[in-house]
Amino acid sequence: MEERPALCVVIHDVAPATWPDCLRLLQAVREVADIPLTWLVVPRWHGSAARSPAVEAALGGLLADGHELALHGYTHLDTAARANGWRSRFLRGVYTEGEGEFAALGVDEARRRIALGLAWFDERGWPVNGFVAPAWLLGAGAWEALRGHPFVYTTTWSHFHCLMPAGRHAALLSPSLVYAARNRTGRIVSPPAASMLAWLLRDAPLVRLALHPRDARHPALLRHAQKLIEHLLQSRAAVTKAGFAHQWLAATSTAPNTRPATSASAPAPHSSADSHSAADRRAR
Repeated sequence: MEERPALCVVIHDVAPATWPDCLRLLQAVREVADIPLTWLVVPRWHGSAARSPAVEAALGGLLADGHELALHGYTHLDTAARANGWRSRFLRGVYTEGEGEFAALGVDEARRRIALGLAWFDERGWPVNGFVAPAWLLGAGAWEALRGHPFVYTTTWSHFHCLMPAGRHAALLSPSLVYAARNRTGRIVSPPAASMLAWLLRDAPLVRLALHPRDARHPALLRHAQKLIEHLLQSRAAVTKAGFAHQWLAATSTAPNTRPATSASAPAPHSSADSHSAADRRAR
């Protein structure tokens, strides 16, 4: 039987400070179907070193139940020096509200933060297959930093990137469905935009739906997400991002960089035009 196309539902910005909203998102999804989700975890949310044994226990339980935990930056704060260009100021200051952590880091600092994030996951015994930069923004230094780190995939707003040995990678066009919960206009416009994008991707091998903690505070967005998931599950199989990466690479007869935790290594792509594309959307 031919394999069904995939649906990846992803919860961003997972941390103790955002956990109540993350749980509301989980409950909303489970009211439709108990499907595996990809949780993008931030080890030091906004620089906080506070630990929450309850949250970590919950995440460990989700992992044991077939969900995926992925590394989502380290602090989720953009602390790099500000650039003078209007485009960079808009992307890093307005569009991301100063949270595009890896948008402008140099290679050494980006490599250091990724290593710290991987060490944080290792301390908890959690495997890591994917890295997703906050706001999906990967500058040149961040792309270079991914080289040598053991990730199977990374994603930007517009593409799903499978990372493979010897510095190679494969990029699949897969724009993420996302809500703009920050303001009233975004909350009105983004649901129909997500529905239209889902329709345009009806024949695509992968559809990604990104849910953010802020979405959980708006019942209309949750209801739309529920209906969208219900509709997409009629023709798609829900998988984690790591699950899709392995399926996709297996289908193309390319062995992925598999590993149990964070001890192996696999180079990542050096650069990608879409990492700072004007089409990239907001994510926190």
